[in-house]
Amino acid sequence: MTFSSIAVRELPLFPLPDVVLFPGRPLPLHIFEFRYRIMMNTILEGDRRFGVLMWDPQTGRPATIGCCAEILRYERLPDDRMIVDSLGQQRFRVLDYVREKPYRIGLVEWLEDEPTATDLRPLGQEVRQLLNDVVRLSSKLTEQAIELPADVPTSPLELSYWIASNFRGVAMEQQKLLELQATKARLEREAEILITTRNHLAARTVLKDTFKGN
Repeated sequence: MTFSSIAVRELPLFPLPDVVLFPGRPLPLHIFEFRYRIMMNTILEGDRRFGVLMWDPQTGRPATIGCCAEILRYERLPDDRMIVDSLGQQRFRVLDYVREKPYRIGLVEWLEDEPTATDLRPLGQEVRQLLNDVVRLSSKLTEQAIELPADVPTSPLELSYWIASNFRGVAMEQQKLLELQATKARLEREAEILITTRNHLAARTVLKDTFKGN
């Protein structure tokens, strides 16, 4: 198989169960398996980049689309385990495997969202408002002060990644969002999820207020 017409590179790959990394998002890691200690030591001698892929329990294989991570800081523990702080960079697709032992190395191509002439800022603002609604209702329902962090991105692309990374416990849905090739499609899907969540929380809040009143 040849990929002469595609800009590719070899990338060490780290499959993780139920973890989907997005560009611009942090990924702390505790490295303890021997093969991944070898991998990290090799990466640190190079450009400090490796690929993160969600491990798919249904197929018993890693996903084919993931996100590159760059090591920002690391700490070696006395028994040679490592604590690693990394940050998501660009997305990639695995085209082929160069080797699978002691750890996977893939031949990958970088992915970017399709360019669009549409101004996505109004859609981004709509999704941000839905997010505010969900946070407000969650705060009311739990009777706890919940606020969005001050550094929520404003650009539609970065916002789409930020929101997707904060959908906890739904790795398969996150993987679908990562694989989408259009910012508009990602924001629209996130709007659907947030509307469903908002409606659910609103119904629970009404029930709670009703029982309080009684």
